[in-house]
Amino acid sequence: MDLQHLVATIKAHPDYHKVGMIACHNGVVRSTSRDGREVEGLRIEVNREILECILAEQRRRPGIIEVLAHVFEGPRRVGDDVMLVAVAGDIRENVFPVLAETVEQLKQLVTHKEELFVD
Repeated sequence: MDLQHLVATIKAHPDYHKVGMIACHNGVVRSTSRDGREVEGLRIEVNREILECILAEQRRRPGIIEVLAHVFEGPRRVGDDVMLVAVAGDIRENVFPVLAETVEQLKQLVTHKEELFVD
């Protein structure tokens, strides 16, 4: 799964002609934790049921045509993709807030991450 796949899926949407922009997020595993400790990776668990509920809710927002996301599960190494999100809609004033809110909700409600620290 990659962002190009999400964008291609959006471009195949029957209402794609209404789209004025697609905004994307590609979260990756970074080499340090928020407190500065060196990280070798993450272990990620995903609640797919909540993920689908969040996406369905965000799709109902004004001006939004499609919201797609993929969250990788299991062990991930530094530099690996963690979360891909693509939001398509009419204008940036509608799209950017949905992208930011979707990413935040997925991080808070859908994923459980365990940092794997360098020994």
